[in-house]
Amino acid sequence: MQIYKIYPIGFAANSYLVTADGKRAVAIDPAQPRIVEEAKKRGLTVTHVLLTHGHFDHIGGCAALQAAGAKVGCLAGEEGLIAGSGNLAAMFGAPMPAFTPDFTFRDGEELALCGMRFCVIATPGHTAGGACFLTEGHLFTGDTLFAGSVGRTDLPTGDADALAQSVRRLYALEGDHTVHPGHEEDTTLERERTHNACIRSC
Repeated sequence: MQIYKIYPIGFAANSYLVTADGKRAVAIDPAQPRIVEEAKKRGLTVTHVLLTHGHFDHIGGCAALQAAGAKVGCLAGEEGLIAGSGNLAAMFGAPMPAFTPDFTFRDGEELALCGMRFCVIATPGHTAGGACFLTEGHLFTGDTLFAGSVGRTDLPTGDADALAQSVRRLYALEGDHTVHPGHEEDTTLERERTHNACIRSC
């Protein structure tokens, strides 16, 4: 498995391209339309998109990828936030090409995509329809868990108690995993269990 981290230009989230064969890829949180070109540079065709949640800074490249043939998925129930003012694009004056998710998934579902298996972990708190994805020792956490921090809960559908429960659910996963967050640098689950002062593991 190869993971390409695409840092944003300006304000947006980290985007990830995940591939098993160096040809087909899953994009996680494609923040900007340029993710299409970033995939092409690496010889990748994005067939599926997985969204950790529906804020504009995580979904700005979905329309472009969808136009190129990719199928976009989110946790069931997050569609309304994606399509409405809750995506925050209008609040921040950000361009937001419209798109409609092609499929939804649920907590505990295992998605077989591009020769890889992604386990869906529902993590409400930052938004009600937040999700994380676990595959082969790699955990994609969106805005649920960061290096030394956690997501904010003062935006539409946010819930501080739910976020605390979601983060502790991640801490309870067996073993250690590389954490790929929506913003800033990667970390490890063990490091966050031990040192994250925002939400303790117990």
